[in-house]
Amino acid sequence: MKNSIPDPKPSWLKIRLPHGQNWRHVEEVLASHGLHTVCDEAHCPNKGECWGSGTATFMIMGDICTRGCSFCAVRAARFGRPLDPEEPQHLAKAIESLGLSYAVITSVDRDDLSDRGSAHFSACIRAIRDLSPSTRVEVLIPDYIGQELKEVLSAKPDVIAHNIETIRRLQSVRDQRASYNKSLQTLTEAASTGIPTKSSLLLGLGETEGEVLEALKDLRSAGVSLIVMGQYLQPSPNEIPVKEYISPDRFDRYAEIARVLGFHSVLSAPFARTSYHAREAWNASKKEHKNEARTDR
Repeated sequence: MKNSIPDPKPSWLKIRLPHGQNWRHVEEVLASHGLHTVCDEAHCPNKGECWGSGTATFMIMGDICTRGCSFCAVRAARFGRPLDPEEPQHLAKAIESLGLSYAVITSVDRDDLSDRGSAHFSACIRAIRDLSPSTRVEVLIPDYIGQELKEVLSAKPDVIAHNIETIRRLQSVRDQRASYNKSLQTLTEAASTGIPTKSSLLLGLGETEGEVLEALKDLRSAGVSLIVMGQYLQPSPNEIPVKEYISPDRFDRYAEIARVLGFHSVLSAPFARTSYHAREAWNASKKEHKNEARTDR
C-alpha cells in the first residue's frame, strides 16, 4: 500500500454524487447486458454527471487488463478472460436502448491475444453501426500500430483516441510495455488517415510546465487534433499518490497554450477525462476542420 497525500483536497475538487432516474436507467441497461464501463472500473470522478445525463463509456474485452500502470485502478493480470463473442451484440443493443447519439468505447489491454483484441474492437464498432447507424462512435484504443490499427480503422470509427498519459520523463508510471514514442507512433499512424485523433495528459504527477509544453508540441506534431488535460486523482491507496493539485487557473493557461499550438478541441480542467464531453469535443473539432478547409481554398 502506497502513502497518499493528506486530505482535504482543494475546494475545486468536489465530485457530484450519482443520482436520478437516468443514472438508474444506465445502471440497469449495463447490468442487463453484462457490460463493463471505465466509469466503474477506473473509478472515474465524472460517473455521477455522465450517468446522470444518460451516457457512459463502455469498456470491452473484460475487466482484467494485461498491463499494470501504477496510476490505474483497473485489475491487472497476465491473462484476461476469454473474449465473449456475444459482446458486440450486447454492446450494440445497450447503446440502442440508451438512445445514444455519441458512444465512446474503450478496452483493457489484451497482450495475451495474438491481435491484442483489435478484431474484437472492430466487431464492436460494426455491431453498433448495424443497430444505430446514426450514432457517432469514438474509440479509445491500446497502442495499436500496423495491422492492429488498420483493423480498427476498417470499421470506420468517427474518432480515434489513444492516451500518452503523461510527459516523457514520467513514463515509468505506465506499464513497461508502453512508451512515449510508441504512443506517438499510434497517434501518428491514426492521424495520417485523416480521422480526428485525440489524446490525454494526466497532470499532478510531478511534471513541470515546460514538460507539459513539450508533450503538447509532440502530440500536435503527431497530428493529434483533440487534447484533454485533467488532474490525476489517486483512485485508491494502492495507486501512486498525487504529487500536486493543479489549480484551475493553470489548467486555463495550459488550455490557451494548446489553442495557440493549433489543437481543434481543448478540454483542460481538473475533472477532464478522455471521454468527458466527448461529443462536444468532436463537434468542435469538425467545425474547426471545416474552417481550415475554407481557409485553404
